[in-house]
Amino acid sequence: MSKTDSGPVVLITGTSTGVGLHTAIAFARAGYVTVATMRDTSKKKALLAEAKAAGVKVKIEKLDVQKKKSIEACVEKVIRKHGGIDVLVNNAGAGFLGSLEQTTDADLERTMAINFFGVWRMTKAVFPHMRERGSGRIISVTSIGGLIGQPFNDAYCAAKFAVEGMMESLAPLARRLGVQVSLIEPGPINTEFVNSVRSASDLSVYAPPYDEIVAKYMGASTNVFAQYGQTGADIAEVILGAATAEKPDFRYITSDFARQVVGPKVVDPTGNSVVDAFAARLE
Repeated sequence: MSKTDSGPVVLITGTSTGVGLHTAIAFARAGYVTVATMRDTSKKKALLAEAKAAGVKVKIEKLDVQKKKSIEACVEKVIRKHGGIDVLVNNAGAGFLGSLEQTTDADLERTMAINFFGVWRMTKAVFPHMRERGSGRIISVTSIGGLIGQPFNDAYCAAKFAVEGMMESLAPLARRLGVQVSLIEPGPINTEFVNSVRSASDLSVYAPPYDEIVAKYMGASTNVFAQYGQTGADIAEVILGAATAEKPDFRYITSDFARQVVGPKVVDPTGNSVVDAFAARLE
């Protein structure tokens, strides 16, 4: 535990809305010194209102996961002010809906920068501190889109697959050094983040034969979200559970529906068997 009189310290990225906002509230309720970061701190009002309603306090810091200097400055500041970081929650992300042909280089680079390179650099900034202390938790919010590809999510799934590969490679070595790594893999979530991605999707850019295909796909997925979608608060509780479990799983697929979707591909939904096998080689 970090050197603070108020409890363990958690740093969470992407907390202005949705899963990140609810995760910050959940950790604050659980007694953590909660450092909630966001790229644009002018969007902090919703989080502060939720914190006030919950009777908890959060500490808001500016952090842009697309900028290495911003990451390094924020991590250094948190460690200096609070004595350390016990839990890192890589939550910041950006959705993108488009097939290969509709995805520009700029779209691809932005999607990878936020969803993958941001996670890589955040983890790299925090990991040496945790390694030196021999303790810590690194929890990354990916998606079932990191386990199974989905139509019109080519760039997004590529980024989430990259995070999955990175963390699955890191986890055995991290465990050997005292640091626990976990992935949170939601299926459909009804949050402002997801709704904004879906509503911002311009179906008019889809020329034949894509126009009819994407219309059908969007219609079907709307029904899935309505029937099976979880809330940001639901996912926050899973993240908190991973942070507080004595022996956390490597992988947390957050709903029965999500487990059904990935079932044909995933033999071990916890991911522990793969990590355990490689960890044994490091003993």
